[in-house]
Amino acid sequence: MLQQIADLNNLYEAFYKAQQGKRSKHYVGAYTKLLQKNLHDLQHQINSGFVETGGYHTFTIYDPKKRLICATPFSQRVLHHALMNVCHASFEKQQIATSFASRPGKGTYAALDKAREYHRHYRWFLKLDVCKYFESIDHAILKKQLYRLFKDYNVLLIFNKIIDSYATAAGKSLPIGNLTSQYFANHYLSVADHYLKEVLRAPAYVRYMDDMVLWHHNKKPLLEIGYRFQEYVEQELQLKLKPFCLNETKKGLPFLGYLLFPGSVRLARRSKKRFIKKSWLYEAYLQTGRWSQKEFANHAMPMVACTEYANAREFRNNVYSAMVASEEQGHQSWVRTV
Repeated sequence: MLQQIADLNNLYEAFYKAQQGKRSKHYVGAYTKLLQKNLHDLQHQINSGFVETGGYHTFTIYDPKKRLICATPFSQRVLHHALMNVCHASFEKQQIATSFASRPGKGTYAALDKAREYHRHYRWFLKLDVCKYFESIDHAILKKQLYRLFKDYNVLLIFNKIIDSYATAAGKSLPIGNLTSQYFANHYLSVADHYLKEVLRAPAYVRYMDDMVLWHHNKKPLLEIGYRFQEYVEQELQLKLKPFCLNETKKGLPFLGYLLFPGSVRLARRSKKRFIKKSWLYEAYLQTGRWSQKEFANHAMPMVACTEYANAREFRNNVYSAMVASEEQGHQSWVRTV
């Protein structure tokens, strides 16, 4: 497996993946100027086991909630892609069908589609969420999981170095923003997925990273499954769940920025606030010349697409009408590019 990771063809592919969407960044340009040398240096690091880790650049984001993001140096991003190009299949085979985060062919809307299917069929839902998930991941437990999954000792040594390069408490936490962290975090809960489906026999379950929802026709057995699952993740994975969110499906399920009902989908309140805030912000960027018309459209169109998944046409029209009215009053203009 290490030879496949260190193969130059794999390293070139990893480089092209790492630079997607970032070609204009100065650090990508600097790496590209000496691409052949940099990839040969990386190949030597992988083969010797002395890979560079750490050196994170941190910054905080507040949308959709406050998070500390850790950006790795570009050379390490290439390493992470090289690792996952080869190791992806091993991680993938441990995932259940209804785990949707960080997996090709899955994603947010696939998770929502499956959740809507279950939501139409069952009367009760139980929503579970892990407190400070990435910060709570235990290094020793994660390493044991990886040792069961991989048999190449040299690859495991590289994984260990990446895991040990970051901690917010002794032996705890993964840095948010790394490709390897996404794989590790998604894998960390996969054992709990199997316990839930194969031991507790949950009839309907969807997980998107640490956002989990179970459905059942009856309230009592659903709660029993929830409490046994909570006990498992606390004892086996050292994770703490937030208070349960239990309700009838007709009351609406908050999931991934939407409110799911048996016959409809609405935008969650925080999604509406984000749409309004970003609409005004993007318009200001356009009017002040910070963005071109193309840049404005590239940002605004995905934002509008998110609202189109829900029954939100009237909401969008109200936002646009308010912006047009503001334009007529001499304030910011609203260019209806979207």
